[in-house]
Amino acid sequence: METKDLLKKVRKIEIKTRRLSDHIFSGEYHTSFKGRGMTFSEVRQYQFGDDIRSIDWNVTARYNEPYVKVFEEERELTMMLMIDISGSASFGSKNQFKKDIITEIAATMAFSATTNNDKIGLILFSDTIELYIPPKKGRSHVLRIIRELIEFEPKSQKTDLAQALRFLSGTQKKKAIVFVISDFMAGDYEQTLKIAAKKHDITGIRVYDIREEKMPDIGMVDMLDAESGKTKTINTGSKSIRLNYEKNYVNNVSYFKETFSKSGAGVVNTRVDESYVTKLLGYFKSR
Repeated sequence: METKDLLKKVRKIEIKTRRLSDHIFSGEYHTSFKGRGMTFSEVRQYQFGDDIRSIDWNVTARYNEPYVKVFEEERELTMMLMIDISGSASFGSKNQFKKDIITEIAATMAFSATTNNDKIGLILFSDTIELYIPPKKGRSHVLRIIRELIEFEPKSQKTDLAQALRFLSGTQKKKAIVFVISDFMAGDYEQTLKIAAKKHDITGIRVYDIREEKMPDIGMVDMLDAESGKTKTINTGSKSIRLNYEKNYVNNVSYFKETFSKSGAGVVNTRVDESYVTKLLGYFKSR
């Protein structure tokens, strides 16, 4: 993509997602994800109804009238965006790819964090760590993240979420808010998720297309497996093939929901032709 076209696309995504984060998400985000604790702010004169346990006895003795300590939330947090950029993210059947929605969701989350003065980091993964951007603050940093989400070309088309979670645990020593955005068409990540979820506040956002749920009966079709890169001729008229396809899909979705829930992680499901805004707001309010 040429620089001019890339900048135009970045700007378009910024306008849309920043509007969402400023007017809808930032307050919900702030409420949903708390800081690390309370830190001392100031002292002020005692007022009726104040908790007597907060009285600062040294200042009270000095001025011969009661003063209380005031604490405020230690707000600064770190958000990590873990984005699946394997081959299956490029699928789409309604004029929009899963990758486009994933980019919009990630940008909205990033601007919401920026509004709250939090740091944002990025992990792009396939079956390897494709790109790691350490957490930083600021609009220019978020714009860099959006650029990478738009134009980064993965070296591999496969998926290994377990490896990405191990990388997260190895690089983020302090507690972080983590959004894993993927179609979760992979398995065998239960143990690594359990370990990561003990330290971090993790939410899995599953982005999917309605056409992935069932295989249509359209006869003999050459199909490309986006993750293996292999083309196979499939007889979609075979009932057993369609049932196996649906069973595999249902198993992956069930594994995602059960594994994240058991680990104490959050779960969001959004289809490419649905409003991810409604889904995310509902999730934030449920917290």
